[in-house]
Amino acid sequence: MITIRTARADDEAALAGIDQRTWTSVVSPAPAPPPGTPFFDEDARPEDFLVAEHDGVVAGYVRLAAGFGIPAHRHVLVIGGLAVDPDRQRLGIARRLVDAAVAEARRRGARKLTLRVLGHNTAARRVYERCGFVVEGVLRGEFRVDGADVDDVLMACALA
Repeated sequence: MITIRTARADDEAALAGIDQRTWTSVVSPAPAPPPGTPFFDEDARPEDFLVAEHDGVVAGYVRLAAGFGIPAHRHVLVIGGLAVDPDRQRLGIARRLVDAAVAEARRRGARKLTLRVLGHNTAARRVYERCGFVVEGVLRGEFRVDGADVDDVLMACALA
C-alpha cells in the first residue's frame, strides 16, 4: 500500500539515503551531495516535502517550493525535487507523488506548478507528462554532463 504524507524531521535519514541512492548524472547536473549532508535545512524544511510510504517504509519524496520571491510570482509553485528509492521504483510511487504535489499546490492556492528536468531523463519526463505537465521551453545545451551537452526542459501544469 502507498500512502502520501507531509515529511517529518525524523524522515531525514531515510530521505538522505534515497537522495544518495538515486543521484546520477541523468537526474542532476550538480555533483552528488557528500555523505552526511543534511537533507533538511533552512531552505528545505520538512513541510516543503511530501513523502511516499510503501508498506510503511519511506519510499520517496517530492519537494514543493516557492518560485521567485516576489508578489507577481506568488501564484506559481515549483517541484524542486522528486526521488523514489530504487528498490521501490516501477510501483507508481513517482506518479502518486506528482499527483499529490499538484493537489497540494492547488490547496495552497497556486495557479501553476513548474519544474525543470534534464532532457535525457526520459523516465521522469514521462511521469510528468502523464500527470498533466507540458513542455513550455527548452534551454538547449544548458548543461555539460558526462562530456555531452544536455538540454534543460521547462515543464508546467496549469492548476486553474
